[in-house]
Amino acid sequence: MPAYNSVFNADPSPRLIGNFPLFPLRTKLRGPTYPLPFPDPPLAANESPDPDSESYDILDETLALFRANTFFRNFEIQGPADRLLVYGIWFISDCLGRIKPHYGVREATKEVNNAALDVNFALPGDPGWPLNQMYEPPRDRQDAEVLRQYLSQVRQELAQRLLARVYDDETEDKPSKWWLSFTKRKFMGKGL
Repeated sequence: MPAYNSVFNADPSPRLIGNFPLFPLRTKLRGPTYPLPFPDPPLAANESPDPDSESYDILDETLALFRANTFFRNFEIQGPADRLLVYGIWFISDCLGRIKPHYGVREATKEVNNAALDVNFALPGDPGWPLNQMYEPPRDRQDAEVLRQYLSQVRQELAQRLLARVYDDETEDKPSKWWLSFTKRKFMGKGL
């Protein structure tokens, strides 16, 4: 059975830096892409809009496919959206590895936000990037800076949405064991 690929591969030509896509996101954070509209009526923080909605973005899909795709050691990249999906799954794995079972919401938020706000992360073409053979590096410094801003925006938004799902039960100050059970798994045997 093959891994689940992104439905955004069918989208008409997103802006690319190297071969990494810059899709619009449903976010209030500033970044190089335009924001998608928020759903009306507003959803709870731990819910995603319907996949047919114009508010549905690649980060909703990344969170939805994370647990299923984590079990796969091989992944065939069928389009640019899959490259962002792979990066998002690696980042979610990294965040879940930072959340300890005894952490409350405050400690987990601090750890995950520190990971999301770290600006010293590898870009495609850097020696620390996990799959350099599948990603093209940015053409110049300006493209590299735009990609760094976009990935920073993705990391911050993904961290917020992940925390809303891991701590969705407001009565307890414990992380969901269903999410933390994936802390040891490495998607494609790699990580950030």
